[in-house]
Amino acid sequence: MPAAENAEAAGRPEMMPTLPISAPPGTTTPPASAPAGAGRGETATTVAAIAEPGNAVGTSPDDTAETDTEDVAAESISPVSRYDGPEARTRAPETTEPDTVDVEPENDTAAAQFGPSTAPGERASAHGYLAAPMPAHVDEWERRLLADPDLLGDIAFAIGRPFHVMYPARVGGNIAAFREVFAAAGIDGAIYFGKKANKAGCVVRACAEHGAGADVASIGELSSALAQGIRGEDLMVTGPAKSDRLLWLAARHGALIAVDEPDELNRLVTGGIAARVLLRVRPPGSDSRFGMTDAELDHAVAGTQLVPIRLEGFSFHLSGYEPVPRSELAASLIERCLRARDYGHPASTISLGGGFGVDYVPADAWVRFTADGGPHWFHGGKRFDSYYPYHCPTPGALMLAAVLTHGGLAKQLRDNNIRPAIEPGRALLDRVGSTVFRVQGAKTRIAQDISYQLLTVDGTSLSLSEQWFASEYLPDPVPWPSRPGPVTGTVVGAATCLESDMLSWRRIPLPRPAVPGDLLVYPNTAGYQMDSNESAFHELPIPPKVVLHDAPDGRLRWTLDAG
Repeated sequence: MPAAENAEAAGRPEMMPTLPISAPPGTTTPPASAPAGAGRGETATTVAAIAEPGNAVGTSPDDTAETDTEDVAAESISPVSRYDGPEARTRAPETTEPDTVDVEPENDTAAAQFGPSTAPGERASAHGYLAAPMPAHVDEWERRLLADPDLLGDIAFAIGRPFHVMYPARVGGNIAAFREVFAAAGIDGAIYFGKKANKAGCVVRACAEHGAGADVASIGELSSALAQGIRGEDLMVTGPAKSDRLLWLAARHGALIAVDEPDELNRLVTGGIAARVLLRVRPPGSDSRFGMTDAELDHAVAGTQLVPIRLEGFSFHLSGYEPVPRSELAASLIERCLRARDYGHPASTISLGGGFGVDYVPADAWVRFTADGGPHWFHGGKRFDSYYPYHCPTPGALMLAAVLTHGGLAKQLRDNNIRPAIEPGRALLDRVGSTVFRVQGAKTRIAQDISYQLLTVDGTSLSLSEQWFASEYLPDPVPWPSRPGPVTGTVVGAATCLESDMLSWRRIPLPRPAVPGDLLVYPNTAGYQMDSNESAFHELPIPPKVVLHDAPDGRLRWTLDAG
């Protein structure tokens, strides 16, 4: 399988404060030692930190785009960002070294973060074969991992195949950021981790340790969440047409069940199962296969004898990453809660669902890609119709703040004694893990009379799931170990017999040529990339998840995930 299931990493290949992969073509950055006093990884995100969503660890505010929360609806999704979804033998290096590109940066600061500064279209015309850099935001724990001269190599030697790296302490920081927003709004909101986004036991355990629950949709997910310490009353069970066994098990543990259709409710009632339920609402004007219509909701509340069912409120889920529609639909459900109370139901919860965005790359990198990107940057002239919006100006907790602020929603919830719940998946996994592959072979290919590298790694793109959603995972991978060298256009293929099995079609400007034996670290893959399409195709083993732990003196230790 491709990318190691938990690999973490992020940022550029360098070993330190500066991330080389974003260095401008033709420049090299000498390796730097780890920052003095580098100690424990980031374990909490403060309100001050999330107030500047463009900031990466180690990036000054001046290097990032300022964002107005009010403008999220207009800015977060661009036309190119439509997105609804997610044994090989070692080869000797080719004797022909790929051509490299030398470009003098116009601005040293901007170039260090994003590559050379150019006007839209300028780079495409000058070096059309080479894509602009898409450097990922980096946390301190990732800097420490990349700077360690031995740790990644030792893990790769012990595992012997692709692996994923996880740093669960970051989950706690992401939860804390959402809690701070709720507290600032004067609300005691509930957080349920969308477990489908990642199966690692260490993530669910971190949620349990930080007072968050889990959103599950199968007996396997429910059992796993309980095994990692989530209490039954802190589970929300979602999904369509739930089996009788799942309904019984959820009710048995006191979980909150999001009822998707009248039949589920009828089965609970006729079975005499005491259960806590939310009724899932089909959004107005939607053709979604999930949720109940207005008529079905009205009948469930007023025309059904629900004893021993306890109707605790309503839930919904919206596609996309705009806060205003979520806020307005939640506000409309307040009236439904009040009407349900007239029939004797407590109706004190509204779940806003998930879909909280993640900011993967700086604004400048995303703007450059959306302005200049096209088939000329991709191997074989490949093109994709849509991409996840890899830059989000109001990600995660900031998006929740925008939802609660719009139209005075927070005050309406407080005034009517209604508790909001959220079900973030990707947002709680932001900068929690990365995926690591070993380079097995390197070829040279030609585009526009310029050569570039075509690497083959020891896994498949099934462990980097975006390709299987007819799209491309854009944050740049980082070669390890860090070495000086010229920026080199690079595409990455997998170790299967499928022409389409590519981890990166885009000609990424790696900070140096890669050779067999190097590791390639894809950053920030914990949210859906690791698990949603994993497969033992070709009988290649599925990458394991490696969990990093803080140790004395700023060191990191690792174990295999117990989930």
